Amino acid sequence: MSERGSVSVIVAVIVPGLVIAGMGIAALGQVIVGFERAVSAAEAAALAAAPVTFRSFGTDGTASEEAARVAAANGGVLADCSCPQDGTWATRIVRVEVRMEVDVIIFGPITLTRQARAEFSPTKLLPT
Repeated sequence: MSERGSVSVIVAVIVPGLVIAGMGIAALGQVIVGFERAVSAAEAAALAAAPVTFRSFGTDGTASEEAARVAAANGGVLADCSCPQDGTWATRIVRVEVRMEVDVIIFGPITLTRQARAEFSPTKLLPT
């Protein structure tokens, strides 16, 4: 009995399996990196918008415009901003939602959505 073709059968089965496994791992890595980028974009947008709710704090636009600008600078799109303008010295919380499209091997483009919040207390601007 000859074992002459058994190596080619093993290679024909193992190599495609390894390629598929490698592509799956690469896709998972792309999704994880995409989530982290979306989180960073959302957090940066919330942090940028929070002080702008206290008119006027270093920008000509609104808190939503500032959040959208920072989200875009980080590769995202502002989907929602709960960023009410408030002229009082009360602490306020800003909530944003950022969407980001990530091109994932095998699956193609997917949209990731992440939310973040930031708290801003204008009284912390006062000298102690």
